[in-house]
Amino acid sequence: MIRISCLRHRIVEIPDLTVDARHIAVIGPNGSGKTTLLSVCSGIEEPGAGTVRLLGRPPSAVKVGWVGEFPDRTLLFSRVYDEIASTPRFRHYPCPETDERVRAAAARVGISHLLDAKVSAISGGEKALVALAAACAGDPEVLVLDEADSHLDAVTAERVRRVVQESTAAHVLWCTQSMDAAAGADYVIFMENGLVRHHGTPEEVFSALEETCFYPTMWRVCR
Repeated sequence: MIRISCLRHRIVEIPDLTVDARHIAVIGPNGSGKTTLLSVCSGIEEPGAGTVRLLGRPPSAVKVGWVGEFPDRTLLFSRVYDEIASTPRFRHYPCPETDERVRAAAARVGISHLLDAKVSAISGGEKALVALAAACAGDPEVLVLDEADSHLDAVTAERVRRVVQESTAAHVLWCTQSMDAAAGADYVIFMENGLVRHHGTPEEVFSALEETCFYPTMWRVCR
């Protein structure tokens, strides 16, 4: 369960929000506070006021996997293998277990053939997959993706969605500009001007957004 109480940080103000769902899509216009909310929930930033609890604990006490919109800004190591191995190494897993986790995560994401490659030599889509594999290698309790699908081709974006769906994380927080992807979530949070304007099931949230650009395209076609 995710509980947010009296949260005030930068533009974001959330008096009270409790979400008990696995796959949670965070949507809204640019500048609405989505990334700020995800940064606080992941523990990257400490809230200016209020509390965030993931699984009953502060984010710093939870294993969180993070995948950002621009992997070039977050990938630290020159070789793909070392990038994926960074999380288990930082958590002091033994070398054999680290190697097992790296190879399993790479296979899950479909980049086993890239393990010995230089990060600088692979494509942007492949870098996004490396970032996702690195997040998954730590067996996260909560997986956070900040528009990780924004600059991907359709095939790669679909691969990311498949890996996320198969993740064993208790919660997946996914900020996305794809309303069709958000429509497949268990729960949707719509933000605007730092506030949560709508939240609930996709049906509940998108029924309030039917006359906006945030209504899923496939729903307009099929419903």
